Amino acid sequence: MEEGTETPKYDHLTVYSPLPESETLLYCSAFRKDTGITVDCIHLPAGEMTARLEQEWDNPQASVLLGGSADNYIQLREAGLLEAYQSPELTDVSEAYQDEQGVWNPIYIGTLCFACNTDWFARTGTPMPTCWDDLLSPALAGQIVMATPKSSGTSYTTLATLVQMRGEDKAWEYLQKLDQNVGLYTRSGVEPAERVKNGEYAIGIVFSHDAFRAALDGYPIEVCSPADGTGYEIGACALVRNAPERERENARIFIDWLTSSRGEECYIEAKSCRLPANSTARAADGLPSLDEVKLITYDLEWAGENRTRLISYFDTHIYSARTLA
Repeated sequence: MEEGTETPKYDHLTVYSPLPESETLLYCSAFRKDTGITVDCIHLPAGEMTARLEQEWDNPQASVLLGGSADNYIQLREAGLLEAYQSPELTDVSEAYQDEQGVWNPIYIGTLCFACNTDWFARTGTPMPTCWDDLLSPALAGQIVMATPKSSGTSYTTLATLVQMRGEDKAWEYLQKLDQNVGLYTRSGVEPAERVKNGEYAIGIVFSHDAFRAALDGYPIEVCSPADGTGYEIGACALVRNAPERERENARIFIDWLTSSRGEECYIEAKSCRLPANSTARAADGLPSLDEVKLITYDLEWAGENRTRLISYFDTHIYSARTLA
């Protein structure tokens, strides 16, 4: 090899992501423009992404997980399926949003909210919900759409939030009552916003960035944050343990890029309405700050450690019971 000639590096990377394809196309395109590395992104709801990684534990097919709540990453971390790696860009991220064990990397923050179809509320004269108990109103029978926590990180955050706010017994009582007003459980956490913006349902329980994006696109959506408190996700990314050897350098480059202000400011162009975790990154105009939302003291580690148990109970006593009724 001639002096000064660099060894050609592998120029591809395989990623699993629950984020909308319209977003990841933009992020991956910007990353390729910056680095010359092509990202092959496979889209899966967060729960299915977790399940696939568990199935592939001895032969991973992806090198990076992109997006989805850190709850999922904690479960995978405890199962030994993620490789510890912390981007140098995390010096600009609040310690409150970081993995205490140094495995996953925070890239955005999203709060739970109610996406409300203003046309439906104007037509029916029904008051908009301002707290979680308002969702139990008989006027909303069949008008609520949410994802199932078995496949959706959004819905699992909802479940963990209610348990942390009310205690398990009262949370399950609440969810049994809420089930009477749920017209549809979807596979992904993004779909409820789609269903509400198109007028199929009155309310979707979603992360605020999905609701704000629908409003930004001109749909009749109002974003209502529960005044009695709400949970939130820390969107994350991480390296997959034992990922393909030829992709490992690119995987670290990708995570460094995702956690940088350059990577997180792509949320603006993507109209994702995500709040960057990196304090030096600009957020889209018009988004409320976290100080404007009443957040609970959400125990992320507890949520991750209890994820399998809580999802199993929900699936058996609420979702499956409804399906068999």
